[in-house]
Amino acid sequence: MLDYSLVYAVVGIALTCALLSVLSPDRRALDGIPTVGPSAPLASYIGAIRWLYDAPRMVQEGYDKYKGRAFKVANIDRWMVIVSGPKLIDEVRRAPDDVLSFTEATNDMLSIDYTLSPNVHHNEYHIPIVRSQLTRSLTSIFPEVRDEVITTFDEIIAPKGDEWIALPALETIMQVVCRASNRVFVGLPVCRNKDYCEANVRFAVDVMASAILLNMFPKFLRPVVGNMLTLVPRTVRRVRKHLEPLIEERLAKMEEYGDEWTDRPNDMLQWLLKGAEGNERTVDGWTRRMMVINFAAIHTSSMSFTIALFHLAANPEAYLQPMREEVETVTKEEGWSKASMQKMRKLDSFLRESQRLTGLDALALNRKVMKPFMLSDGTRLPIGTHIACAAMCTHSDNENYVSADVFDGFRFANMREEDGESIKYQFVSTSTDYVPFGHGRHACPGRFFAAAELKAMLAHLVINYDVKLEDEGVRPKDTWFSTSRSPNRTAKVMFRKRHSRHAT
Repeated sequence: MLDYSLVYAVVGIALTCALLSVLSPDRRALDGIPTVGPSAPLASYIGAIRWLYDAPRMVQEGYDKYKGRAFKVANIDRWMVIVSGPKLIDEVRRAPDDVLSFTEATNDMLSIDYTLSPNVHHNEYHIPIVRSQLTRSLTSIFPEVRDEVITTFDEIIAPKGDEWIALPALETIMQVVCRASNRVFVGLPVCRNKDYCEANVRFAVDVMASAILLNMFPKFLRPVVGNMLTLVPRTVRRVRKHLEPLIEERLAKMEEYGDEWTDRPNDMLQWLLKGAEGNERTVDGWTRRMMVINFAAIHTSSMSFTIALFHLAANPEAYLQPMREEVETVTKEEGWSKASMQKMRKLDSFLRESQRLTGLDALALNRKVMKPFMLSDGTRLPIGTHIACAAMCTHSDNENYVSADVFDGFRFANMREEDGESIKYQFVSTSTDYVPFGHGRHACPGRFFAAAELKAMLAHLVINYDVKLEDEGVRPKDTWFSTSRSPNRTAKVMFRKRHSRHAT
């Protein structure tokens, strides 16, 4: 039976928010910005509901009508201002953090205080570690990443003889990414512990589910709702039981040997143990921080690789053999290394093209306005406004890419053949017309590790397996929630051991 008291409560909350929106001078300051969807105070909630299920089309509508200018769309409790064109995208990129804040925008979207930890929101000490130590260590840690990729593939993708086996793509790839990432994050044997891996994969799902739930409520209700959530704390306890003995063992050795501990691990956990200060130096703090890093690594890399895998399995005749030849040629000459991965231009291009055409979000460069800000088109943005760039539309614009709506896996490999373009079109390179990783100083700090890991996975896959889809040639349809794209979660990819392959 319908609980009408709940209905009345929700309607009352919506009306209250609408009235606050009308009365707020900051909200009225946005009235001059063109709107996609209804713009009247109460009617805008219709647009906010549409935004949940039709955001990509709304962004495209605004992009087509207001290209190179700003427009706005209604969210449940705020307006989102969206910009396009290299000039405005670059203005967002260059704005100082105390004017346009990436951190505060991310906190609002993920409700970090409740889904992760207030400490993570206010102290991002792990980001410089990812940006510097993880990236600098790629050459030395690559053999471990590759070893874990090989081991995991052999265990979970193991067809016999000539048989084809169908495996759920996203679930399978999440296992590979989790284990390969944690080989570098916490090392053996924890990275192969089934419960530890399942908990970290679960955490990524829990964070997103909790964030979506919290964003359905007005900001003033989030502390109440956030403190009632139990998904994340439960998973933290589950991960902690695996990390606590390891943390205590390492702290004891750090205390005993100090700088003389010559065989100390070269992994993320060790870097975090050394880098934490103050109230971060607790088992719970280190556990949560490791889970945050896992969330970033598993969630985006798994979905990105799965989407690329669907492109490959939908058209293996065009891509498998050319990539096999490239991998075999490069590794025959130079072996398997981080440096050799960089020479595999076709693999690099395939992953970049997948991100371009089927990236994980319709928007990029999300920022929150911390000080009044004016764009060069005259748009005035009051404090508290959220602004982002139209990523999907930028990537599918024929002015930026030839036949932009067509998947061309070797598009960027061909572009790199032109003189002077060997770096610009790499998978990890960002620009105003390629923003899946963001752009500028807040571009994804872990993208260099992610690129090495995903290329190691793709290289291993193409020289060891044949792949196809159950419905051959028909790529599974992606799903959207608001601006976020997800590969089809139930779709399967079929694998068969490749015969007559070179030794791996």
